[in-house]
Amino acid sequence: MCPKNASYYGNRAATLMMLGRFREALGDAQQSVRLDDSFVRGHLREGKCHLSLGNAMAACRSFQRALELDHKNTQAQQEFKNANAVMEYEKIAEMDFEKRDFRKVVFCMDRALEFAPACHRFKILKAECLAMLGRYPEAQSVASDILRIDSTNADALYVRGLCLYYEDCIEKAVQFFVQALRMAPDHEKACIACRNAKALKAKKEDGNKAFKEGNYKLAYELYTEALGIDPNNIKTNAKLYCNRGTVNSKLRKLDDAIEDCTNAVKLDDTYIKAYLRRAQCYTDTEQYEEAVRDYEKVYQTEKTKEHKQLLKNAQLELKRSKRKDYYKILGVDKNASEDEIKKAYRKRALMHHPDRHSGASAEVQKEEEKKFKEVGEAFTILSDPKKKTRYDSGQDLDEEGMNTADFDANNIFKAFFGGPGGFSFEASGPGNFFFQFG
Repeated sequence: MCPKNASYYGNRAATLMMLGRFREALGDAQQSVRLDDSFVRGHLREGKCHLSLGNAMAACRSFQRALELDHKNTQAQQEFKNANAVMEYEKIAEMDFEKRDFRKVVFCMDRALEFAPACHRFKILKAECLAMLGRYPEAQSVASDILRIDSTNADALYVRGLCLYYEDCIEKAVQFFVQALRMAPDHEKACIACRNAKALKAKKEDGNKAFKEGNYKLAYELYTEALGIDPNNIKTNAKLYCNRGTVNSKLRKLDDAIEDCTNAVKLDDTYIKAYLRRAQCYTDTEQYEEAVRDYEKVYQTEKTKEHKQLLKNAQLELKRSKRKDYYKILGVDKNASEDEIKKAYRKRALMHHPDRHSGASAEVQKEEEKKFKEVGEAFTILSDPKKKTRYDSGQDLDEEGMNTADFDANNIFKAFFGGPGGFSFEASGPGNFFFQFG
C-alpha cells in the first residue's frame, strides 16, 4: 500500500529481528536506508543484523553512518564497540586455531556469539574445536542445531562426520563427509577427513586380518602405518596402539608391548583392554606391583568376577615375588621332580658349605654361610610335599609351625649326608678340598 515508506521497512525489520529472522530483517533494514539514507534507526538495525549474522566489518560501517548522522547516539556508540570486539575475538580465534589452542578458540567464539547469536560460521568453528577437544556431545549438538535450520550446510555435515570419526565410528563418519562434499565439492577439510577416514579404516582392517592369520610382522607394520595417518584421532589411535601391543606380546617383545599399551591409556584412560594387556605383560616380565596397579584400575572401573580374580592372582604373584625363590636358590625348575631337588641340594650344599671356605676372607665366609643356610631352607620346603604345596600356592609358611627362621642348615646337611661322621672336607693342597664319606 505504501512501498516507498522507509519507516515501514524499518518496523518490519525490527519485528523480524525479534523473531530471530536476521537475514530477512537485514533485507528490510537495507531497503529502509536506500529509501532514506538519513534514517538513523534503519542504519542501526542494518548494523545489528550484520553483527548478529557475524559480519562485524559491515556492522561497523552501518554504525559509523548512524554516528555521522547522530554523533551522540549512545546505542550506535555501544554497538560500534561491540562490533569491534567481535572482530578482535575473530582475530584471536584465528591465531589460536593455528596454534591448536582449541580451548581458547571456544572461549573467543562464546564471547563473539553473545553479540552474533545467528552466526553459523562462529558456531561451526566452536563445534569443530569442541570435537578436537573430545567434547563430542556438545559439538554434535551445535552442528545438529544448524542442520535443523539448514540441512544442506556442508560445514555442519563436516562437523557431524568429524565427531563420529573421532569416536571411532569411521564408516558413519565417511557417510557425512561424502554428504558434505556433495553440498560443497571444494570443501577442503571434508575432503581431507574423508580421505583419512577411508585410509585409517582400510589399514586397521588389513592389520586385523594379518593378526588373525598369524602374520604378526605384517600386522605390526600395518598398525604402525595406520598410526601415522592422523595423530588427532585419539580413540582410534588408542585402539591401534593396543592392537600393536598385542602383536608385540605375541612376538615376545614385552617391553615394546608395555610401551604401546601405555601410549593407548595415555590417549584414552578409560580403555580397559589396554590396561588388561599391559597388566599381563607386566606379569610376564615379573613387574608384579605394576600389574597389581593396572588390575586394581580395571576392577575399580568394572567390578566383574573375572577382573576380581585377575587382581587376586596378581596380588598372589606379588606376594610370591617378595618371598625367597627356593627354586632359584636350588637352581631347579618349578616342575622339578623329588630326585632333581635332592641332586640340586647335594650340589649346592657342598658348594656353599662353610668348611669349604674356611680359608677365605671373613666377608666371603659370611656370604657362603648365608647361601648354605638358604640352600638348606629351600630343600626343607621343596622336599616336603605339604610344605611345597603351601609354598607353591602362595600361603604363609610361618603358619602351622613352618617358621623358616627355625631351620638349622647344619642339621639338614647332616641328615641328608648320613649323620655325624658321615661326611667331611679335607684339604689336598692350598685352596683345594676333596670330599670324604665315612
